[in-house]
Amino acid sequence: MTQVLAQPTQPVLTVRGLDIRLPAGGDRQLAVQGASFTLQPGQTLCVVGESGSGKSMIANAIMGLLPRPLVEPVAGQILLDGVDLLQLDEPQLRRLRGQRMGMVFQEPMTALNPVMRIGEQLEEVFDAHMRLGAAEKRQLILAALADVGLPEPERLIDSYPFRLSGGQRQRVMIACAMLLEPGLLIADEPTTALDVTTQAQILKLMRDLQQRRGMALLFITHDFGVVSEIADHVVVMQTGQVVEAGPAHEVLRRPQHPYTRKLIAAIPNGVPRAAQAEPDPVHVLQVQDLCKTYVSGGSLFKRGREVVAAHHVNFELRRGQTLGLVGESGSGKSTVGRCIVGLAPFESGRILFRGRNLMSGTALRQQAKGKIQMVFQDPYASLNPRHRIGPTLAAGPIAQGVPKAEAMARAMELLKLVGLGPEAADRFPHEFSGGQRQRIGIARALAMEPELLVADEPVSALDVSVQAQVLKLFAEVRERFQLAMVFITHDLRVAGEMCDHIAVMQRGQVVEYGPTAEVLASPQHPYTRTLIDAIPRLAAQPDTP
Repeated sequence: MTQVLAQPTQPVLTVRGLDIRLPAGGDRQLAVQGASFTLQPGQTLCVVGESGSGKSMIANAIMGLLPRPLVEPVAGQILLDGVDLLQLDEPQLRRLRGQRMGMVFQEPMTALNPVMRIGEQLEEVFDAHMRLGAAEKRQLILAALADVGLPEPERLIDSYPFRLSGGQRQRVMIACAMLLEPGLLIADEPTTALDVTTQAQILKLMRDLQQRRGMALLFITHDFGVVSEIADHVVVMQTGQVVEAGPAHEVLRRPQHPYTRKLIAAIPNGVPRAAQAEPDPVHVLQVQDLCKTYVSGGSLFKRGREVVAAHHVNFELRRGQTLGLVGESGSGKSTVGRCIVGLAPFESGRILFRGRNLMSGTALRQQAKGKIQMVFQDPYASLNPRHRIGPTLAAGPIAQGVPKAEAMARAMELLKLVGLGPEAADRFPHEFSGGQRQRIGIARALAMEPELLVADEPVSALDVSVQAQVLKLFAEVRERFQLAMVFITHDLRVAGEMCDHIAVMQRGQVVEYGPTAEVLASPQHPYTRTLIDAIPRLAAQPDTP
């Protein structure tokens, strides 16, 4: 029998010797230097690296979205089906976007127009490339929304983006990118800030779409846990250069470059921290039967829509201990945190701080006198962009009567404690990276010398390596100041490393509560098991090179 040799297929995408120039005065001359890789039909290539590694620059260069002439390719080639994209003008690129290549962005809310209905935004894709009747377009859009697993497409097509959850918005972006069935889909950190269960759904959706349509997927991420779930090949980037590349199983099992090993080692392993030998007898926080309901859309003749964010929530916390509040978006965990610090009033129940029953809302903050502090998920949104960091850290103590000179001296000490030098005091928030701003948020909370710290998803949007550094800082701060801490997260890996006890929340209720080791080793509630199963895991432990 004559054996027929398979003909080699042409790569969908080839990047050769790509250099991308940055504006003068940056920390380096080239955002990307000499990057090269290929992507075959039906394959998934993961480009991995921290913020600033240049991975998103490559994605934007492929799509022709770089802010030229300030940032532009100055050398190399980007071949899509053999055509060099760098030689095409804007009208030619526009014809390729959507038809031959699509992109899913990290933050769908910034990519979707907030004042346009979902259906209208997807119609624009058809209008840019072909002429179809309104009824035909609507049917195709409904089919696309159903194809990405969105419930009730007939209702969602006429909804505005703000009415959808984060996972639903990301599905809309995938549907938009896939409308014309492009041969190349670029996904730029599409799951970074999503819950682990939603992330698992989006990853599964992308795998299913790829298998059904045979498209090539360029997936940009910083998390090797995600890489192990979906990648065929991996390209690792550091400060603009490709430092390692190869089949995913080879890179995961036998990483050659120190930077690759560092990224793999930074993935939280979820191993519970050692339990305290003798827990402190003092209860810093006791939450008893806490209830909070949000009401919206009501009028004189119409009852508003009610959402139960917290329903008879109970837990306690001792000095030096950390409690993890774990759950998906909408589970009520952030609402409980806001009630504890006095940023949200509650209807019933009690919050006891060092045995004292605190009032609800603003009165709670007055009673606590700054001894309950919060670290927010987005430090940039919580810092005044017009105020320098030094005065920002000193403002709280000054408001409590601390002399200005003493408050500024304390601010300098705290900046040093969180790994930033005194020179940071004279800089503005926009001059720092995301991880550095989170360190500033921790320093600002510590400036008030609190006894209880509430951290609301403080590492969810950070690179895994930066996340590891910030988690280490939280642990050091807890040990040094013997703080009680409520750590809110959707990631049980993070909760396992940080927390003594875990309270799992679902739809406003605590469905499981106990010591971290017990909850992770033998979860009793199906929802807890779902959260654990959704965690991305490395397929194999790396071998020692």
